[in-house]
Amino acid sequence: MKERVVLAYSGGLDTSVAIGWIAEQTGAEVIAVAADVGQGGEDLEQVRQRALDCGAVESVVLDAKDEFADEYCLPALRAHGLYMDQYPLVSALSRPLIVKHMVEAAREFGASILAHGCTGKGNDQVRFEVGITNLAPDMRCIAPVRDYAMTRDKAIEFAAAHDLPIDVTKKSPYSIDQNVWGRAIETGFLEDIWNAPIEDLYSYTEDPAQPRPADELIITFASGRPTHIDGEPVTMLEAIEQMNARAGAQGVGRLDIVEDRLVGIKSREVYEAPGALALMKARDELQNITMERDLARFFRSVSQRWSELVYDGMWFSPLKQALDQFILVANEPVSGDIRMKLHAGTAVVTGRRSEESLYDFGLATYDTGDTFDQSQAAGFIELYGLPSTLAHAREQRVGRE
Repeated sequence: MKERVVLAYSGGLDTSVAIGWIAEQTGAEVIAVAADVGQGGEDLEQVRQRALDCGAVESVVLDAKDEFADEYCLPALRAHGLYMDQYPLVSALSRPLIVKHMVEAAREFGASILAHGCTGKGNDQVRFEVGITNLAPDMRCIAPVRDYAMTRDKAIEFAAAHDLPIDVTKKSPYSIDQNVWGRAIETGFLEDIWNAPIEDLYSYTEDPAQPRPADELIITFASGRPTHIDGEPVTMLEAIEQMNARAGAQGVGRLDIVEDRLVGIKSREVYEAPGALALMKARDELQNITMERDLARFFRSVSQRWSELVYDGMWFSPLKQALDQFILVANEPVSGDIRMKLHAGTAVVTGRRSEESLYDFGLATYDTGDTFDQSQAAGFIELYGLPSTLAHAREQRVGRE
């Protein structure tokens, strides 16, 4: 029996060519696995058939939108997962889901090798391969573009020579990866970091400079999960999709950053993630009124570390899984309503309410009804500052200050 390879299949030129390329280079049969994580585009059946027409012996296509929203985007929302405090982990979140289904397909079809179409320069090769070694240490991984120097010119040549059913004439000047959580754009003229993004780059968001009426809405959360929008129940997927539409229509969610890649280089990336960033803003503001101060301070450091782990391809690592449990517990009181105004590229919280709120009007007010005993403040300040007061007194005594 021939060796079998499971390939992460997108339906584009590189992975379509990789099917026949892998077969020629290794003599193995190829099983293509494609997952719909809300990236839009072609019908899954078209993608499945193209893989078979390009030489795959099996083609598995999965509608994984709800799974992606519930098991990957929701944890990112609860964690306030932003790499470098900005990037909402668009591509990084989808890779472990794809890896999981690749390994499942490999077990089902008796494959011993897994393959992806990443280059040797980016983060995704790490995310795929570390995920594969975590879930299937008995399997090995190959990367045709990286390992066999499968350049675009060679891919086009191969497609033409083998009469593959793939259009090789359409070439975007950008590299784009997208899913329901957001959209990532790089390369082309963006590689000159002095060049400003142009409007043609964007498809999830409208131009925020165009005049339009503001959109105000109420998002209801239960333990960090959006459950209703304007009183109507929503699944996690529906919440993201509705916020993508409404926040995107207002130009919310555009980012232009130079980020630190895992491989050690800096890369200029343009992102648009209207739903993700609006939902994060809303949940974060609800956290501000429901999470105790010391827990909230520690949560911020956990959030940063969690985001770094996910960006770096460590979704299945013991540390990330342990942090998941902390984040889940920390989110238990993050329930209530957030009123948000979307307008001109901004998502501004204008109201908060929660049965779990730690905000006490009597303690906070400076007007009639103030219940805060200000007479205790002087003694508190003296005790609070005592350690540093003693330290400075010593420095003066020994002549160091």
